Amino acid sequence: MDAYLLDWANLLLRWLHVITAIAWIGSSFYFVFLDNSLLKPQSPDLLEKGVDGAMWAVHSGGFYNPQKYMVAPKKIHSKLHWFYWEAYTTWLSGFALFTVLYLFNDGIFLIDKSLFDWSPAAAIAAALAFLVVFWLLYDAVCRIFGLQENCEAKVGAIMLVVIGFACWLACQLFAGRAAFLLVGAMIATAMSANVFFWIIPGQRKVVAAMTNGQPYDASALAIHGKRGKQRSVHNTYFTLPVLFAMLSNHYSFLYTHPQHWLILFTMMIAGALIRQFFVQRRAYHLGRARNPVPYAVAGVAVILGVMFLMRPAPAPAPVAGAAPAALPTLSEVQSVLEQRCLTCHGAQLQLKNIRLDSAELVMQNAQQIYQQVVVTRQMPMNNATGITEAERQLIKRWFFEAR
Repeated sequence: MDAYLLDWANLLLRWLHVITAIAWIGSSFYFVFLDNSLLKPQSPDLLEKGVDGAMWAVHSGGFYNPQKYMVAPKKIHSKLHWFYWEAYTTWLSGFALFTVLYLFNDGIFLIDKSLFDWSPAAAIAAALAFLVVFWLLYDAVCRIFGLQENCEAKVGAIMLVVIGFACWLACQLFAGRAAFLLVGAMIATAMSANVFFWIIPGQRKVVAAMTNGQPYDASALAIHGKRGKQRSVHNTYFTLPVLFAMLSNHYSFLYTHPQHWLILFTMMIAGALIRQFFVQRRAYHLGRARNPVPYAVAGVAVILGVMFLMRPAPAPAPVAGAAPAALPTLSEVQSVLEQRCLTCHGAQLQLKNIRLDSAELVMQNAQQIYQQVVVTRQMPMNNATGITEAERQLIKRWFFEAR
Protein backbone atom coordinates (compact mmCIF):
# COMPACT_ATOMS: atom_id res chain seq x y z
CA MET A 1 0.00 0.00 0.00
CA ASP A 2 2.85 2.43 0.80
CA ALA A 3 4.38 1.92 -2.65
CA TYR A 4 0.95 2.39 -4.23
CA LEU A 5 0.35 5.69 -2.42
CA LEU A 6 3.86 6.84 -3.27
CA ASP A 7 3.15 6.21 -6.96
CA TRP A 8 0.02 8.38 -6.70
CA ALA A 9 1.95 11.13 -4.94
CA ASN A 10 4.57 10.95 -7.70
CA LEU A 11 1.93 11.20 -10.42
CA LEU A 12 -0.07 14.04 -8.88
CA LEU A 13 2.99 16.10 -7.97
CA ARG A 14 4.41 15.61 -11.46
CA TRP A 15 1.09 16.70 -12.96
CA LEU A 16 0.97 19.81 -10.77
CA HIS A 17 4.61 20.59 -11.52
CA VAL A 18 4.11 20.40 -15.28
CA ILE A 19 0.95 22.53 -15.17
CA THR A 20 2.53 25.30 -13.10
CA ALA A 21 5.75 25.17 -15.13
CA ILE A 22 3.74 25.68 -18.32
CA ALA A 23 2.02 28.69 -16.74
CA TRP A 24 5.32 30.20 -15.53
CA ILE A 25 7.36 29.58 -18.66
CA GLY A 26 4.44 30.62 -20.86
CA SER A 27 4.09 33.98 -19.13
CA SER A 28 7.86 34.47 -19.24
CA PHE A 29 7.99 33.77 -22.97
CA TYR A 30 5.01 36.05 -23.58
CA PHE A 31 6.51 39.02 -21.76
CA VAL A 32 9.84 38.62 -23.55
CA PHE A 33 7.89 38.62 -26.83
CA LEU A 34 5.91 41.64 -25.64
CA ASP A 35 8.99 43.65 -24.70
CA ASN A 36 10.49 42.97 -28.13
CA SER A 37 7.26 43.87 -29.92
CA LEU A 38 6.24 47.18 -28.31
CA LEU A 39 6.52 50.28 -30.47
CA LYS A 40 6.86 53.86 -29.32
CA PRO A 41 3.37 55.37 -29.68
CA GLN A 42 2.84 58.44 -31.86
CA SER A 43 -0.54 59.36 -30.43
CA PRO A 44 -0.34 62.49 -28.20
CA ASP A 45 -2.86 61.12 -25.70
CA LEU A 46 -0.76 57.96 -25.13
CA LEU A 47 2.44 59.97 -24.80
CA GLU A 48 0.76 62.27 -22.31
CA LYS A 49 -0.29 59.28 -20.21
CA GLY A 50 3.33 58.08 -20.11
CA VAL A 51 2.95 55.09 -22.43
CA ASP A 52 6.45 54.07 -23.53
CA GLY A 53 5.44 51.22 -25.86
CA ALA A 54 2.30 49.58 -27.21
CA MET A 55 1.14 46.99 -29.70
CA TRP A 56 -2.04 45.60 -31.20
CA ALA A 57 -2.74 41.88 -31.31
CA VAL A 58 -5.69 39.68 -32.25
CA HIS A 59 -6.51 36.42 -30.48
CA SER A 60 -9.59 34.30 -29.78
CA GLY A 61 -11.90 36.62 -31.65
CA GLY A 62 -10.85 39.81 -29.86
CA PHE A 63 -8.35 42.64 -30.22
CA TYR A 64 -5.80 43.38 -27.50
CA ASN A 65 -3.79 46.56 -26.96
CA PRO A 66 -1.12 46.03 -24.26
CA GLN A 67 0.68 49.20 -23.21
CA LYS A 68 3.85 49.61 -21.18
CA TYR A 69 4.42 52.53 -18.81
CA MET A 70 7.93 53.45 -17.74
CA VAL A 71 6.43 55.65 -15.02
CA ALA A 72 3.33 54.85 -12.98
CA PRO A 73 0.05 55.63 -14.71
CA LYS A 74 -2.02 58.33 -13.06
CA LYS A 75 -4.62 55.77 -12.10
CA ILE A 76 -4.90 51.99 -12.19
CA HIS A 77 -8.55 51.30 -12.96
CA SER A 78 -8.58 47.62 -12.04
CA LYS A 79 -6.73 45.27 -9.72
CA LEU A 80 -3.00 45.09 -10.38
CA HIS A 81 -1.95 41.54 -11.25
CA TRP A 82 1.37 40.21 -10.02
CA PHE A 83 3.08 37.32 -11.77
CA TYR A 84 4.78 35.30 -9.08
CA TRP A 85 2.64 32.39 -7.88
CA GLU A 86 3.40 30.49 -11.08
CA ALA A 87 7.11 30.59 -10.22
CA TYR A 88 6.66 29.74 -6.55
CA THR A 89 4.25 26.86 -7.19
CA THR A 90 6.50 25.43 -9.87
CA TRP A 91 9.44 25.31 -7.47
CA LEU A 92 7.42 24.03 -4.51
CA SER A 93 5.81 21.23 -6.55
CA GLY A 94 9.15 20.37 -8.16
CA PHE A 95 10.94 20.19 -4.83
CA ALA A 96 8.13 18.06 -3.39
CA LEU A 97 8.43 15.71 -6.37
CA PHE A 98 12.21 15.59 -5.97
CA THR A 99 11.73 14.72 -2.30
CA VAL A 100 9.20 11.95 -2.95
CA LEU A 101 11.08 10.40 -5.83
CA TYR A 102 14.76 10.91 -4.96
CA LEU A 103 15.22 11.87 -1.31
CA PHE A 104 12.76 9.24 0.01
CA ASN A 105 14.35 6.63 -2.28
CA ASP A 106 17.95 7.78 -2.02
CA GLY A 107 19.39 4.26 -2.09
CA ILE A 108 17.60 3.50 -5.36
CA PHE A 109 17.58 6.76 -7.32
CA LEU A 110 20.17 9.08 -5.80
CA ILE A 111 23.14 6.91 -4.89
CA ASP A 112 25.17 4.85 -7.34
CA LYS A 113 27.76 3.03 -5.21
CA SER A 114 29.84 2.18 -8.27
CA LEU A 115 30.45 5.95 -8.63
CA PHE A 116 30.55 7.15 -5.05
CA ASP A 117 29.79 5.06 -2.00
CA TRP A 118 28.42 7.30 0.71
CA SER A 119 25.69 7.36 3.31
CA PRO A 120 22.11 8.42 2.43
CA ALA A 121 22.33 11.38 4.80
CA ALA A 122 25.53 12.65 3.14
CA ALA A 123 24.08 12.19 -0.36
CA ILE A 124 20.88 14.07 0.54
CA ALA A 125 22.86 16.90 2.15
CA ALA A 126 25.07 17.18 -0.93
CA ALA A 127 22.05 17.21 -3.24
CA LEU A 128 20.43 20.03 -1.28
CA ALA A 129 23.77 21.88 -1.21
CA PHE A 130 23.78 21.92 -5.01
CA LEU A 131 20.56 23.96 -4.95
CA VAL A 132 21.74 26.41 -2.30
CA VAL A 133 25.37 26.87 -3.37
CA PHE A 134 24.52 27.47 -7.02
CA TRP A 135 22.05 30.19 -6.08
CA LEU A 136 24.56 31.86 -3.75
CA LEU A 137 27.29 31.81 -6.43
CA TYR A 138 24.98 33.04 -9.17
CA ASP A 139 23.53 35.79 -6.97
CA ALA A 140 27.00 36.92 -5.91
CA VAL A 141 28.17 37.11 -9.54
CA CYS A 142 25.11 39.17 -10.47
CA ARG A 143 25.61 41.51 -7.49
CA ILE A 144 29.28 42.07 -8.31
CA PHE A 145 29.09 42.40 -12.10
CA GLY A 146 25.40 43.08 -12.70
CA LEU A 147 25.65 46.86 -13.11
CA GLN A 148 29.06 47.02 -14.81
CA GLU A 149 29.70 47.69 -18.46
CA ASN A 150 29.36 44.53 -20.59
CA CYS A 151 27.91 42.89 -17.49
CA GLU A 152 25.91 40.27 -19.41
CA ALA A 153 29.03 38.92 -21.13
CA LYS A 154 30.89 38.72 -17.80
CA VAL A 155 28.01 37.09 -15.94
CA GLY A 156 27.36 34.68 -18.82
CA ALA A 157 31.01 33.59 -19.07
CA ILE A 158 31.35 33.00 -15.33
CA MET A 159 28.09 31.08 -15.04
CA LEU A 160 28.99 28.97 -18.06
CA VAL A 161 32.07 27.77 -16.17
CA VAL A 162 30.08 27.23 -12.97
CA ILE A 163 27.36 25.23 -14.71
CA GLY A 164 29.93 23.16 -16.60
CA PHE A 165 31.68 22.30 -13.33
CA ALA A 166 28.34 21.49 -11.68
CA CYS A 167 27.49 19.10 -14.54
CA TRP A 168 30.81 17.32 -14.12
CA LEU A 169 30.65 17.18 -10.32
CA ALA A 170 27.05 15.97 -10.16
CA CYS A 171 27.84 13.15 -12.57
CA GLN A 172 30.82 12.10 -10.43
CA LEU A 173 28.79 11.96 -7.22
CA PHE A 174 25.26 10.89 -8.08
CA ALA A 175 23.52 8.32 -10.23
CA GLY A 176 23.28 9.59 -13.81
CA ARG A 177 19.53 10.11 -13.77
CA ALA A 178 19.68 12.00 -10.48
CA ALA A 179 22.69 14.04 -11.62
CA PHE A 180 20.86 15.35 -14.70
CA LEU A 181 17.78 16.21 -12.66
CA LEU A 182 19.84 17.85 -9.94
CA VAL A 183 21.61 20.20 -12.36
CA GLY A 184 18.25 21.20 -13.81
CA ALA A 185 16.83 21.66 -10.31
CA MET A 186 19.67 23.88 -9.17
CA ILE A 187 19.15 26.23 -12.14
CA ALA A 188 15.38 26.17 -11.61
CA THR A 189 15.96 27.05 -7.96
CA ALA A 190 17.95 30.11 -9.04
CA MET A 191 15.12 31.07 -11.38
CA SER A 192 12.53 30.93 -8.59
CA ALA A 193 14.90 32.70 -6.19
CA ASN A 194 15.30 35.49 -8.75
CA VAL A 195 11.56 36.04 -8.62
CA PHE A 196 11.35 35.78 -4.83
CA PHE A 197 14.40 37.83 -3.81
CA TRP A 198 14.79 40.35 -6.63
CA ILE A 199 12.05 40.68 -9.22
CA ILE A 200 8.96 40.88 -7.00
CA PRO A 201 10.56 42.89 -4.11
CA GLY A 202 12.00 45.37 -6.61
CA GLN A 203 8.64 45.74 -8.34
CA ARG A 204 6.88 46.27 -5.01
CA LYS A 205 9.28 49.09 -4.11
CA VAL A 206 8.83 50.73 -7.49
CA VAL A 207 5.03 50.46 -7.40
CA ALA A 208 4.83 51.70 -3.81
CA ALA A 209 7.05 54.71 -4.55
CA MET A 210 5.21 55.67 -7.72
CA THR A 211 1.67 55.29 -6.39
CA ASN A 212 1.81 56.79 -2.89
CA GLY A 213 1.99 60.35 -4.16
CA GLN A 214 5.25 61.10 -2.33
CA PRO A 215 8.51 62.31 -3.94
CA TYR A 216 10.89 59.50 -4.82
CA ASP A 217 14.42 59.01 -6.09
CA ALA A 218 14.00 58.00 -9.72
CA SER A 219 17.63 56.85 -10.06
CA ALA A 220 17.29 54.50 -7.09
CA LEU A 221 14.10 53.01 -8.51
CA ALA A 222 15.78 52.63 -11.89
CA ILE A 223 18.36 50.33 -10.29
CA HIS A 224 15.57 48.10 -8.94
CA GLY A 225 14.05 47.99 -12.39
CA LYS A 226 17.36 47.21 -14.07
CA ARG A 227 18.20 44.40 -11.65
CA GLY A 228 14.72 42.92 -11.91
CA LYS A 229 14.82 43.06 -15.70
CA GLN A 230 18.28 41.48 -15.73
CA ARG A 231 17.18 38.54 -13.57
CA SER A 232 14.05 38.11 -15.68
CA VAL A 233 16.16 37.93 -18.85
CA HIS A 234 18.46 35.37 -17.20
CA ASN A 235 15.40 33.29 -16.35
CA THR A 236 14.26 33.14 -19.95
CA TYR A 237 17.68 31.84 -21.06
CA PHE A 238 17.64 29.24 -18.29
CA THR A 239 14.31 27.73 -19.39
CA LEU A 240 15.37 25.49 -22.29
CA PRO A 241 18.43 24.08 -20.48
CA VAL A 242 16.27 23.28 -17.45
CA LEU A 243 13.60 21.63 -19.60
CA PHE A 244 16.22 19.45 -21.30
CA ALA A 245 17.61 18.34 -17.92
CA MET A 246 14.12 17.40 -16.75
CA LEU A 247 13.09 15.57 -19.93
CA SER A 248 16.40 13.70 -20.15
CA ASN A 249 15.29 11.53 -17.22
CA HIS A 250 13.11 9.59 -19.65
CA TYR A 251 16.01 8.73 -21.98
CA SER A 252 18.55 6.47 -20.37
CA PHE A 253 20.93 6.55 -23.37
CA LEU A 254 21.77 10.11 -22.27
CA TYR A 255 22.54 9.67 -18.57
CA THR A 256 24.15 6.23 -18.94
CA HIS A 257 26.67 7.38 -21.56
CA PRO A 258 30.32 7.41 -20.40
CA GLN A 259 30.53 11.16 -21.12
CA HIS A 260 27.09 11.99 -19.78
CA TRP A 261 28.19 15.16 -17.98
CA LEU A 262 29.54 16.60 -21.24
CA ILE A 263 26.34 15.66 -23.07
CA LEU A 264 24.28 17.46 -20.44
CA PHE A 265 26.43 20.59 -20.54
CA THR A 266 26.57 20.71 -24.34
CA MET A 267 22.84 20.24 -24.75
CA MET A 268 22.22 23.03 -22.23
CA ILE A 269 24.39 25.34 -24.34
CA ALA A 270 22.38 24.33 -27.41
CA GLY A 271 19.16 25.18 -25.57
CA ALA A 272 20.45 28.63 -24.60
CA LEU A 273 21.52 29.34 -28.19
CA ILE A 274 18.12 28.35 -29.55
CA ARG A 275 16.39 30.48 -26.91
CA GLN A 276 18.50 33.44 -28.03
CA PHE A 277 17.12 32.99 -31.53
CA PHE A 278 13.54 33.22 -30.29
CA VAL A 279 14.32 36.19 -28.02
CA GLN A 280 15.85 38.22 -30.86
CA ARG A 281 13.57 37.08 -33.68
CA ARG A 282 10.81 39.62 -33.07
CA ALA A 283 13.26 42.43 -32.34
CA TYR A 284 15.05 41.66 -35.61
CA HIS A 285 11.82 42.02 -37.61
CA LEU A 286 11.34 45.45 -36.03
CA GLY A 287 14.91 46.48 -36.86
CA ARG A 288 16.16 46.43 -33.26
CA ALA A 289 18.57 43.49 -33.36
CA ARG A 290 20.87 41.60 -35.68
CA ASN A 291 19.69 38.55 -37.57
CA PRO A 292 19.30 35.81 -34.93
CA VAL A 293 19.37 32.88 -37.38
CA PRO A 294 23.07 32.13 -36.66
CA TYR A 295 22.12 31.34 -33.05
CA ALA A 296 19.53 28.82 -34.19
CA VAL A 297 21.97 27.30 -36.67
CA ALA A 298 24.65 27.03 -33.98
CA GLY A 299 22.21 25.42 -31.53
CA VAL A 300 21.00 22.87 -34.07
CA ALA A 301 24.60 22.16 -35.13
CA VAL A 302 25.54 21.44 -31.51
CA ILE A 303 22.63 19.01 -31.18
CA LEU A 304 23.51 17.24 -34.43
CA GLY A 305 27.13 17.04 -33.30
CA VAL A 306 26.10 15.38 -30.03
CA MET A 307 23.88 12.95 -31.93
CA PHE A 308 26.75 12.04 -34.27
CA LEU A 309 29.28 11.52 -31.49
CA MET A 310 26.83 9.41 -29.46
CA ARG A 311 25.84 7.13 -32.33
CA PRO A 312 26.02 3.45 -31.37
CA ALA A 313 28.87 1.33 -32.70
CA PRO A 314 27.90 -1.10 -35.47
CA ALA A 315 27.19 -4.64 -34.37
CA PRO A 316 30.12 -7.02 -34.95
CA ALA A 317 29.75 -9.30 -37.95
CA PRO A 318 29.14 -12.98 -37.15
CA VAL A 319 32.17 -15.24 -37.35
CA ALA A 320 32.04 -17.41 -40.47
CA GLY A 321 31.62 -21.09 -39.75
CA ALA A 322 30.90 -20.57 -36.06
CA ALA A 323 28.31 -22.91 -34.56
CA PRO A 324 25.10 -21.14 -33.48
CA ALA A 325 24.87 -20.59 -29.76
CA ALA A 326 22.30 -22.56 -27.84
CA LEU A 327 19.05 -20.74 -27.24
CA PRO A 328 18.60 -19.34 -23.72
CA THR A 329 16.06 -21.14 -21.59
CA LEU A 330 13.42 -19.67 -19.30
CA SER A 331 15.20 -21.20 -16.31
CA GLU A 332 18.42 -19.35 -17.24
CA VAL A 333 16.50 -16.07 -17.44
CA GLN A 334 14.85 -16.79 -14.10
CA SER A 335 18.27 -17.41 -12.57
CA VAL A 336 19.41 -13.95 -13.72
CA LEU A 337 16.23 -12.30 -12.46
CA GLU A 338 16.53 -14.07 -9.11
CA GLN A 339 20.01 -12.57 -8.57
CA ARG A 340 19.38 -9.13 -10.04
CA CYS A 341 15.70 -8.26 -9.76
CA LEU A 342 13.80 -10.09 -7.02
CA THR A 343 14.93 -7.76 -4.23
CA CYS A 344 12.51 -5.21 -5.71
CA HIS A 345 10.13 -7.47 -7.66
CA GLY A 346 9.72 -10.58 -5.51
CA ALA A 347 7.29 -11.93 -2.95
CA GLN A 348 8.23 -9.38 -0.27
CA LEU A 349 8.32 -6.23 -2.41
CA GLN A 350 6.75 -5.42 -5.77
CA LEU A 351 7.82 -1.98 -6.94
CA LYS A 352 5.56 -0.60 -9.69
CA ASN A 353 3.32 -3.65 -8.99
CA ILE A 354 5.73 -5.89 -10.93
CA ARG A 355 6.44 -9.37 -9.53
CA LEU A 356 8.89 -11.77 -11.20
CA ASP A 357 9.29 -14.73 -8.84
CA SER A 358 7.55 -17.37 -10.98
CA ALA A 359 7.77 -18.60 -14.57
CA GLU A 360 4.21 -17.42 -15.29
CA LEU A 361 4.95 -13.90 -14.03
CA VAL A 362 8.19 -13.71 -16.02
CA MET A 363 6.32 -14.66 -19.22
CA GLN A 364 3.54 -12.21 -18.38
CA ASN A 365 6.01 -9.33 -17.93
CA ALA A 366 8.45 -10.35 -20.69
CA GLN A 367 7.90 -7.15 -22.69
CA GLN A 368 8.58 -4.91 -19.71
CA ILE A 369 11.63 -6.96 -18.70
CA TYR A 370 13.11 -6.58 -22.16
CA GLN A 371 12.26 -2.87 -22.33
CA GLN A 372 13.71 -1.98 -18.93
CA VAL A 373 16.72 -4.31 -18.85
CA VAL A 374 17.84 -4.29 -22.49
CA VAL A 375 16.42 -1.27 -24.32
CA THR A 376 16.46 1.55 -21.75
CA ARG A 377 18.89 -0.26 -19.41
CA GLN A 378 17.23 1.52 -16.48
CA MET A 379 16.91 -1.69 -14.51
CA PRO A 380 18.33 -2.70 -12.17
CA MET A 381 18.24 0.91 -10.99
CA ASN A 382 21.79 2.30 -11.12
CA ASN A 383 22.77 -1.36 -11.65
CA ALA A 384 22.73 -1.75 -7.87
CA THR A 385 22.69 -5.56 -8.18
CA GLY A 386 25.54 -5.70 -10.71
CA ILE A 387 23.87 -7.21 -13.78
CA THR A 388 26.44 -7.98 -16.46
CA GLU A 389 26.35 -7.18 -20.17
CA ALA A 390 26.28 -10.91 -20.92
CA GLU A 391 23.16 -11.27 -18.77
CA ARG A 392 21.44 -8.41 -20.58
CA GLN A 393 22.25 -10.06 -23.90
CA LEU A 394 20.94 -13.38 -22.63
CA ILE A 395 17.59 -11.74 -21.82
CA LYS A 396 17.57 -10.09 -25.24
CA ARG A 397 18.17 -13.38 -27.07
CA TRP A 398 15.56 -15.15 -24.95
CA PHE A 399 12.97 -12.44 -25.71
CA PHE A 400 13.51 -12.58 -29.48
CA GLU A 401 14.58 -16.17 -30.15
CA ALA A 402 13.53 -18.57 -27.40
CA ARG A 403 10.39 -17.24 -25.77
